Amino acid sequence: MKFSILAVAMSMMFVGQQGPEAQQQLPDSPAPQMTGVSNVAPGKGTPQNLPSTSSSPDEQAPHPTAPSGKNGSATTAAADQQAEPEGTTPGEGLKAFTLARVQVNYVELPFTVKDNKGQLVPGVDWREVRVFENGVRQHIAYWTVDAFPISAAFVIDQSLPFNVMERVNNSLAAVQGAFAPYDELAIFTYNNGPTMRTDFTGAQSARVAAVLERSKTPGREAPMYYNSGPLSQTTNINGHQFDPNTAPVRNSNSNTITIPKEIHTLNDAIFMAARSLADRPVGRRRVIYVISDGKEQGSKAKYKEVVQYLQTHNITLYATLVGDSATWGIGFLDRYHLPFMMRDNILPRYVAETGGQAVSEYRQRGIEQSFQKIAEQVRTQYTIGYYSHEPFIDGKYRSTEVTVSRPNLDVITKKGYFPTPYDIRPKTPTPPAAKQ
Repeated sequence: MKFSILAVAMSMMFVGQQGPEAQQQLPDSPAPQMTGVSNVAPGKGTPQNLPSTSSSPDEQAPHPTAPSGKNGSATTAAADQQAEPEGTTPGEGLKAFTLARVQVNYVELPFTVKDNKGQLVPGVDWREVRVFENGVRQHIAYWTVDAFPISAAFVIDQSLPFNVMERVNNSLAAVQGAFAPYDELAIFTYNNGPTMRTDFTGAQSARVAAVLERSKTPGREAPMYYNSGPLSQTTNINGHQFDPNTAPVRNSNSNTITIPKEIHTLNDAIFMAARSLADRPVGRRRVIYVISDGKEQGSKAKYKEVVQYLQTHNITLYATLVGDSATWGIGFLDRYHLPFMMRDNILPRYVAETGGQAVSEYRQRGIEQSFQKIAEQVRTQYTIGYYSHEPFIDGKYRSTEVTVSRPNLDVITKKGYFPTPYDIRPKTPTPPAAKQ
């Protein structure tokens, strides 16, 4: 009892020594100030017509409305992007496209930007880019300006005339200088049919140099046939053979000679190169590089079938046009094709459908420079990725378009693609333990 009274007395003396400030009680936390709000029923929330009380600038800013797509239908993916897409850090672009994730409806779209003088335009930002699929704007999920390693199938036309083939042969030594050590090349040639000279190997290897040297041929003489006139291959007087030995058919009065068709199996050569590129690993640019005059005759593969295969497997075709196709003015006439006749130049159509480019060069120096020029365009491409909102395994063609908000710029990319079941598989192989 005495101990309790003593403890109380000591505590009162301690409090008295602290002063009046120590005896002041701590204030309660401020009550929430809800100005302009009254009669808020529990569970019903704040009325919609009342002003927001948030002080955050992001919350006070109005949400952007989704602009309409090119076909007039508004979509949520068409809204102006506020979040930065993945893969924007320099040096990390390739990593963004080789992650071990399942890309169910992922679409990768490389493109090139040029000005009105044909020069490459650097420094394009993702905020300036708009991508459309089937006329509807898509949300950009990935963006990178990093260079990708190149897997190139180099196709050489050996059916060129003598003088053109000589210039092509002399320029082949400059091919390896256009590629980096981490690039790879496969070499194909065609005349009356395509041939693979070597499978994919290092672009700077001695094997490529040896195969390019063995791929040099003298070419062939351009055929010239005449059915009438002083240079005709028949001699007749008044519609009758003067000498039966000069008749198309010996001892025959026929005046008709059948002109043999030229054989230029360009479609077959592109298709063979595309099949070899389809198995190249993910994360590499798949490119077919053709040096030819673009003539096509006698191929088993049809143009539409080859284009569909290229668009399905993300293969881009580039070309150096030589010979008559590189002559000024002739390229315009090549756009008109007569039925059942040889196509004088089909390469511009391949280039337009796959998002590549064609360079016309007549001189040897220009042909050598074209290799470096096209390789530079492939290496300086911008790459965007998005997730398609279409059913991905319906096999239907999807048109694509990329635009840049800057004026007087030309955007070069493929016109569309065909989805395949390959795109729903994991990007990395399944470990053996998981398979068991």
